Amino acid sequence: MNWVVATLLSAFFLGIYDLCTKQSVRHNAVTPVFFFSTLTGALVWTALLLVNYFQPHLLPPSLVTDPLTLHQHLQLFLKSAVVAASWMGTYYALKHLPLSLGAPIRATSPLLTLFGAVLFLGERPNFLETIGILTTLASFVGLSVVGAREGIHFHRNKWFWSLIVGNFFGAMSGIYDRYLFHTLNFSVPTVQCWFSIYLIVIFAPFTLGWKLKLWPRNVFVWRWSIPFIALFLLVADYLYFSALRHPDALVSVVMSLRRASTLVAFAGGLYFFKEVNGWKKLPAVIGILIGIVLTIAGRR
Repeated sequence: MNWVVATLLSAFFLGIYDLCTKQSVRHNAVTPVFFFSTLTGALVWTALLLVNYFQPHLLPPSLVTDPLTLHQHLQLFLKSAVVAASWMGTYYALKHLPLSLGAPIRATSPLLTLFGAVLFLGERPNFLETIGILTTLASFVGLSVVGAREGIHFHRNKWFWSLIVGNFFGAMSGIYDRYLFHTLNFSVPTVQCWFSIYLIVIFAPFTLGWKLKLWPRNVFVWRWSIPFIALFLLVADYLYFSALRHPDALVSVVMSLRRASTLVAFAGGLYFFKEVNGWKKLPAVIGILIGIVLTIAGRR
């Protein structure tokens, strides 16, 4: 499949993933949503792993996992830990924030990657990156003004900052993905398989603590959108990883196009969840996307 087409399809499924996440966590306990959604993905890959072990000729090469050393397993466990930290921040935030606010904010992880390079690696943004950053920040101000009309003040809203922390770990995960695929030469199915399985290992203790009522908790209601969180994410990530590994793929273009998921989630939030001030938020959302595209393009 062409890497541009794969990236656009990944963006579409990532937007649907955001909608399923919002539907699953609103007015619901988040911890069991973590567990059952990741369990779905782990079961899919465990089944494929067993087929790969007993009947490897039945699977296409795109679903065949490679044997790993203990050190390689630890490297993939680290990937799961970073993603788990990101999800803890974003899931709780999306439970309490309108998706038409949360989705655009989630899309800004490339800016955090750039800020990290400036702060810790001594890099300086070029002209295009500077324009992208200023455009995004100005759009954030516009989005915060609209959000304030809904009683959500970014500077003192803990769920906004929870989303920022989740974005930070999401940016770290993106950098680590590049390292896994291009430096360590992991295959796409190998990363997806063990990353999904190790997420269960990480979330299981939290789910047990929730079950034993070790802390104040909300009531859990089963919704069929919960397993679809994992299924849509599996498809989105597989397409994204495949595009990223393509020899002709431009990382800046892949990262930019994938942000189109924001438009899918934004439109879905207005249509399915009847979120208010949708048209008033749209210019700021488009501004954020333009800023992100300029910033990523400047990194080429």
